[in-house]
Amino acid sequence: MNKITSSNLWWIWLLIIIIAVNYIASQFHYRIDLTKEKRYTLSQPTKRLLNNLDDNINVDVFLKGDLKSGIKKLAKSTEELLQEFKEYGNGKVHFRFFDPLTELDDSAKKELVDSLNRMGIQPSTQVAQSKKGEEQNERIVLPGAIVKYKDRIFPVNLLKGVSNTDENNLYNNAEALLEYKFANAIDKITQKRVPAIAYVLGNGEPLDLTVYNLVEGMRNNYHFGIIKLDSIQTIPSELSAILIVKPTRKFTDTEKLKLDQYAMHGGNIIYMIDNLYAEMDSLRLDKETLAYDRGLNLEDLFFKYGVRVNQDLVEDMQCASINFVIGNPGGKPQMQLLPWPYFPLLTGSLTHPISKNLDPVYAKFSNSIDTVKANGIQKTVLLQTSNNGRTISTPAIISFESVKVANDPKIFNQPNIPVAVLLEGKFHSLYANRISSAMIDTLANIYKQPFLASAEKPAKIIVCASAGIVMNDNTQRGPTPMGYNKDVDFTFANQDFIQNCFDYLTGSSGILEARSKDFTLRLLDPKKVEDNRSMWQFINIVLPLLLVIIFGFIYQALRKRKYG
Repeated sequence: MNKITSSNLWWIWLLIIIIAVNYIASQFHYRIDLTKEKRYTLSQPTKRLLNNLDDNINVDVFLKGDLKSGIKKLAKSTEELLQEFKEYGNGKVHFRFFDPLTELDDSAKKELVDSLNRMGIQPSTQVAQSKKGEEQNERIVLPGAIVKYKDRIFPVNLLKGVSNTDENNLYNNAEALLEYKFANAIDKITQKRVPAIAYVLGNGEPLDLTVYNLVEGMRNNYHFGIIKLDSIQTIPSELSAILIVKPTRKFTDTEKLKLDQYAMHGGNIIYMIDNLYAEMDSLRLDKETLAYDRGLNLEDLFFKYGVRVNQDLVEDMQCASINFVIGNPGGKPQMQLLPWPYFPLLTGSLTHPISKNLDPVYAKFSNSIDTVKANGIQKTVLLQTSNNGRTISTPAIISFESVKVANDPKIFNQPNIPVAVLLEGKFHSLYANRISSAMIDTLANIYKQPFLASAEKPAKIIVCASAGIVMNDNTQRGPTPMGYNKDVDFTFANQDFIQNCFDYLTGSSGILEARSKDFTLRLLDPKKVEDNRSMWQFINIVLPLLLVIIFGFIYQALRKRKYG
């Protein structure tokens, strides 16, 4: 009797221990990341951000309900990530998953979807069936979330800017960007000091509706200003970064000296330039046009910093399609969508967080870039063509006849032509030993910006030989989104690219580091899964039950022998 009582006590203690372990596990979460790419480990900048929260962060995630396997896995990964955020945020991160469209009538649903769409969370229609042979059903899925902090909100589109070569890679790449997207949202929404940036004028740069999206994005995310390079004496060092877009007039040595010294004093610069004059308007009028040098006079400045923007045009088999008039039967133009190799779809870096895991970037009439020797400067290609590109040297005749060879791999035989390059380090001045002592005294004593022959602190410069990346079209309905191609009704990742550039140049938190994560996709062989379906169902469902039953019989037999 005492032995039986002891056995029962043992089982009671075991039950208490199991309950205690489960309770502790529900309160404290910890996991060991055994993956090679450390996919479940938060980056140090994210941990610092969460540890320093001064108020609650509330996250509403819209992925709830009957979802397809890919989006359901994304929802599960989002939940696990936010739980990790909650742990490192000392309980200040709160989240919930719900479907905001539930119990809304059609008009209310439309209004909500339109509102979220304007915020950047684009809805998609999911078509699915529960089992084979059953009727398919449709539902609207909102792959996004809203991050709230005090009286501020920040939208997060879980699929925006994700390279989507196929469905499996789409959701895998989306998972790789989850940490960055939520950490970036929290970083932006909790910022105490917003970096100051400026748009530079003075050499024919546009300031009209063609840069509407660009300017609005800069206004919304930074302290934004406009400076006229031909009117100021020096560029204020308080500016975290400046942007030069599509200059059309020659830069003087006085203007280049201002840019040079801004970089020497640690200023960050983005150059978005078109070295050649090449415009679609001229082409449509004359059926062909000659691309010629704009004469910007920036060659020596770029060469000193480590790059050369070539006098050529880039073509690529991986390109955008546009509508061409291929006939005029009955006086009505007949249109056909054809690939236009002068509008390449550029791919990002495999390693750098600015452009890694990014959708293609839509460019127009790009030039190629070569890197040259510059001591102490690190060079990283941010955007490049596909494996099937080529360059056409000036004088280059642009003609609609190019569409006839747009699919010939024998012609497009230059792989990975650089179009955008990041330069980092302590730069050396182009004007060392070239300016007078009077000018040096003026800079130091009057303008309070001493001349530096070499930089005392590192700076970052991005040179992009395709200004069209950051410009938008203007229609009768108003400006289109940056990177939008009206002929295929698709918006490419141009906005994400330039935003990442600014974040990298101005960000002190280092959150962009989370973009460089790798998520290796380890897929099952679908043919083997289908062929061996019964075996795997037996192993995963029936076998565990059989093991439990067999263990129960053995345990009872041993117990009976011991106490019988």
